[in-house]
Amino acid sequence: MDIQSSRGLQQFKNYVGIKFQLYNSLFTSLPFHRIEKTGILLSLLLSDCEEGFKKKQSPVAILDEFFAKHTAALTERERLDMMFRFIQYTERQVVLFDALEDAAFREINDTNGAGSLKHLESEILQSGKQEQLAEQLKHFAIRLVLTAHPTQFYPGSVLGIINDLAKSLSDNNAAQVHLLLQQLGKTPFFKHVKPTPYDEAVSLIWYLENVFYAASGRIINFLKNQFPQAIDPHNPIINMGFWPGGDRDGNPNVNAAITLQVADALRVSIIKCYYMDVRRLKRRLTFKGVESVLAELEKTLYNNIFVPGHRTALKKKDILDPLMQIREVIIYQHNGLFLDLLDSLIGKVSVFGLHFASLDIRQESSVHGKLLNIVAAKTEALPANYPQLPESEKINALLSIETTVDPAIADDPVLRDSLESTGAIREIQQFNGEEGCSRYIISQCNSALNVIEVFGLFLLNGWKKTALTVDIVPLFETIDDLQAASEIMQTLYEHPDYRAHLRRRNNKQTIMVGFSDGTKDGGYFMANWGIYKAKEELTMISKKYEVDVVFFDGRGGPPARGGGKTHKFYASMGRNISNKEIQLTIQGQTVSSNFGTIDSAQFNIEQLLNAGISNDLFSTRPITLEQEEEALLQSLADESFKSYSALKDHPDFINYLTYISPLRFYAQTNIGSRPAKRTGGARLNLRDLRAIPYVGAWSQLKQNVTGFYGVGSALRELERQGKFGELKALYRSSLFFKTLMDNCEMAMKKTFFPLTEFLSQHPVYGEIWNAINAEYELTKRYVLQLSGNTELMADYPVEQLSIQMRERIVLPLTTIQQYAIAKMREMEEKQIASYAFKDNYEKLVIRSSFGIINAGRNSA
Repeated sequence: MDIQSSRGLQQFKNYVGIKFQLYNSLFTSLPFHRIEKTGILLSLLLSDCEEGFKKKQSPVAILDEFFAKHTAALTERERLDMMFRFIQYTERQVVLFDALEDAAFREINDTNGAGSLKHLESEILQSGKQEQLAEQLKHFAIRLVLTAHPTQFYPGSVLGIINDLAKSLSDNNAAQVHLLLQQLGKTPFFKHVKPTPYDEAVSLIWYLENVFYAASGRIINFLKNQFPQAIDPHNPIINMGFWPGGDRDGNPNVNAAITLQVADALRVSIIKCYYMDVRRLKRRLTFKGVESVLAELEKTLYNNIFVPGHRTALKKKDILDPLMQIREVIIYQHNGLFLDLLDSLIGKVSVFGLHFASLDIRQESSVHGKLLNIVAAKTEALPANYPQLPESEKINALLSIETTVDPAIADDPVLRDSLESTGAIREIQQFNGEEGCSRYIISQCNSALNVIEVFGLFLLNGWKKTALTVDIVPLFETIDDLQAASEIMQTLYEHPDYRAHLRRRNNKQTIMVGFSDGTKDGGYFMANWGIYKAKEELTMISKKYEVDVVFFDGRGGPPARGGGKTHKFYASMGRNISNKEIQLTIQGQTVSSNFGTIDSAQFNIEQLLNAGISNDLFSTRPITLEQEEEALLQSLADESFKSYSALKDHPDFINYLTYISPLRFYAQTNIGSRPAKRTGGARLNLRDLRAIPYVGAWSQLKQNVTGFYGVGSALRELERQGKFGELKALYRSSLFFKTLMDNCEMAMKKTFFPLTEFLSQHPVYGEIWNAINAEYELTKRYVLQLSGNTELMADYPVEQLSIQMRERIVLPLTTIQQYAIAKMREMEEKQIASYAFKDNYEKLVIRSSFGIINAGRNSA
């Protein structure tokens, strides 16, 4: 263990581990019924769980024995009540742990160390690469896209308490901590109704206002101060994206009216931030020649926020011009006094404009196809035989559209919205600027036609080819789609009309790749390898046609959905993968866990910036992997895919997941506005199942199949072929391969097979459980052989300890959840439809999910 890791581990023990034990005692004063007894009994249950699982007992046996041993003769209702109290207590313990980690962030992490901008500054100055930096910052940027994907199980009120609690803990204000814990005790964790898309947007706008606005301002100020010649005023370096209210893929609750409402909320929110900053500036800039200009700007901003119906055509320039005028006066008449405060606001306006975050529109390709068939049947905009035409002729027909159509021709509101949303984009650009909404993303994109279909929708709404200020972004997700991606893009690049569109868009093509569905489709290793190979081929084909390709990564929280050590992936890329920008989604839990405070947001944004900039300036590798190294990893991917496919294709696979996991209850958690499945059919199938509930269900089972399955079998096969020595050498030399394995270790660290070991003898599902457990043991053995370590995540001791403590806190919850699922199964098997406590057990399953997922921080 290096010195920095050792120091971080000791700080974690001091600031999180010890403090958790100290502040945990305050829970006995929470305003719950019989709270002191609950705390004592919960600690006894934890001990019984640990001992019971060592003895291979089932969750049902452990809880039945607990009730018999530690409580009086309780009725079934009293047992249920006690388990609900355990859940309440544990949920709040998890909140305390979250807040302690947030409060100790600066103590645990070296915010000026490797990966920081401060560290990058020293490297650039030592190597004399200031000019190269200036050249790179003309185009390099990161885009963080906040999504409303349902992986955030904390309601907004609880997130606010965590924020305040972290501050009080940081200040060692025990009295305030006590009050906030009292508030926490009275605050419900469960949402009784699903949030609307607008509710989701408002929740994430809070992060924009309170975290990203300040963190981005700090970073821009640092870069301007340290490298004043390197900052290009036309490139903001940090861009924010936004999906709530724009992402309608599989979510019928999102429509054009919601999109416009969210865009307006974003505009009002950023103007409010500017208004508050201008008010603060007025307290300092009390000089002649400045006061009146600042007062006029304050009035303009005020009118756009607080005067009803007074939304003016305010532009970014209308804010920047008076600020630049004030800047000149301060420099030449007032000795530059408080110039840093003014420059901070100018930097923020340059980054956030009047849009705050760019709203992306997303819809699934089949929706567009259905709508265009209706257009062909009901109007003359397309040939009547359009559905029967071959793909090339459909493309030509779509690009020849000269007629607008009324969205009302479609009776289905989802289809109608696809036309209405293209009109909404025009209105958003008028008030929020072009940056406010300039991308249309196509899910399940599997042909060039899917891209041109969207082009045709814009033409049908009255947009002109030569004035289309929107980027059309294909999203490739499944293994087959990733493999076909370069051919699809070549077809588009060779079409004169699409090529002309790209020229008008600065010869830039954004392509989104999705990790979640790729993992569901092909398993952990093949999904990551498939995306790498697709990026490599897409970079090559784009260079051939002189197009600048930008990759937008659809990443979730856990490694199974593209999360984990994200910045290390970007740092590992060679020049064979386009790296002009880093774009990725920030979803649900990841927003609060990695970007929940200004300090953590600044740290993680800096890590991404450093990865992209240093990779370009200091990387000595022209390509990420040599040809023989690629062949080695291709073999690994193929073998792991075989193993995962064999599991996935088992006739009882999806039944196993629904039998033992809380999968079927996901839709009732009310954590997001989007359904858990793409289609509304009663029968559950893997294709329609969303990746989030799929990955989340494995996570709550503590089996995490999507984060490791197939890796062990693949490593064993390459050992049989005599290639394990080559793999070990590659592990030491390739950051890309090592990061893949590091993330695999993280997924495995969060498993706990004794929880479900009772299934090992099951007549139907025992075969699947034993296969998964055996693959886990195999993967663990080979991963440790690769790393040379004796335990998982040994290279990350702080995170290792954090996971251990969190998993121990929620062990009673995972046990209770399995107990409740077993009771539900028993009722169903005995066909007891009217059982008095059926609803109670169902709620027990759902409520347990909250604490389990929240404790994982990147579990879904």
